[in-house]
Amino acid sequence: MANLYGRTWTREELASRIGKESQLGGVRLGQYDDGNARGARYAEVDTGSGLAYTVLLDRGMDVGVVRYNGASLVWESPTGPVHPAYFEPEGRGWLRTFHGGMVVTCGMTTAGAATIEDGEDLGLHGRISHTPAANVWADGAWRGDEYEMFVRGKMRQAVVFGENLLMDRRIWSRLGESRLMIRDVVTNEGYETTPHMLLYHVNFGFPLLDEGTTLLAPSRSVTPRDEVAAPGLDVHSTYEAPIQGYLEQCFYHDMAADAAGYVTMILANRGYGGGQGLGIYLKYRQAELPIFTQWKMVAAGTYVTGLEPANCRVEGRPKDRADGLLQFLEPGETREYLLEIGVLGSNAEIDALAETLVRP
Repeated sequence: MANLYGRTWTREELASRIGKESQLGGVRLGQYDDGNARGARYAEVDTGSGLAYTVLLDRGMDVGVVRYNGASLVWESPTGPVHPAYFEPEGRGWLRTFHGGMVVTCGMTTAGAATIEDGEDLGLHGRISHTPAANVWADGAWRGDEYEMFVRGKMRQAVVFGENLLMDRRIWSRLGESRLMIRDVVTNEGYETTPHMLLYHVNFGFPLLDEGTTLLAPSRSVTPRDEVAAPGLDVHSTYEAPIQGYLEQCFYHDMAADAAGYVTMILANRGYGGGQGLGIYLKYRQAELPIFTQWKMVAAGTYVTGLEPANCRVEGRPKDRADGLLQFLEPGETREYLLEIGVLGSNAEIDALAETLVRP
């Protein structure tokens, strides 16, 4: 049943009180009409619980702006949700259209640092986040006493004489709930074995991220990516106020999964709202996403943290290949990826979930 306005409701109880489901929540399509986002399509989802988010249909169906009871949960970059026509795929050009938002998908044949391999320019984080969705379906439907709203579409990364990968993405939420789910199915529709790198750049910002915000994660071990991150290892799980000139730090976590094979972590701001607290959890299936990177960037103006489950590291495809980490998709092979992101609206909710986290 839907949990709204302090109680639970059956479908019939709600139907008798409304003219249309959009009175409570739902999904609607739109299109930007100004600046360098002009022409880019989006879907707006409102769960009725206070959670509302935007799915960027022409940007790989990334999840953009996310708000809970009016407060942003994400970092928005100064570029905004730029139309994919402005994408600069070479080198670090990806950063000129990195919109921030909650989920930026990186891949599908390369992710991480910009490199060159066998004469091919492998730009930062790949192409998928600039690929428009086709066969888009945005709708809502009752399933018994639960109303589910969803957005579905397909993104193809293909080139003549090269890869032909298809991602089928479905993002959904239920009326009255403060969470969203993502299911990606990636299929190699070509006839050649193809490198496959996929990283979910899940980004959080102010006011969820603030001085004193902490990361609670089932980490068996934590390793700094490089010498820049090494001095921050002891305080990697706590966040400072914005620091002028701060250099990004990345940490690799070896995560412990629960009995069902899922990793769950919490980003918690216990001081939010004068002590009410605000948090968010990220849950994903470890078998397909065995590597996790924490991106800590507390610079003034670029005040953000990224929690990044992946099947690769962030140092580029040649490095993963050399280290024996590079994954491949055989012709016809399919992989499924599942993520869940949910809001914890109080310290009591943070504490309750924290009690259930795996203790490595």
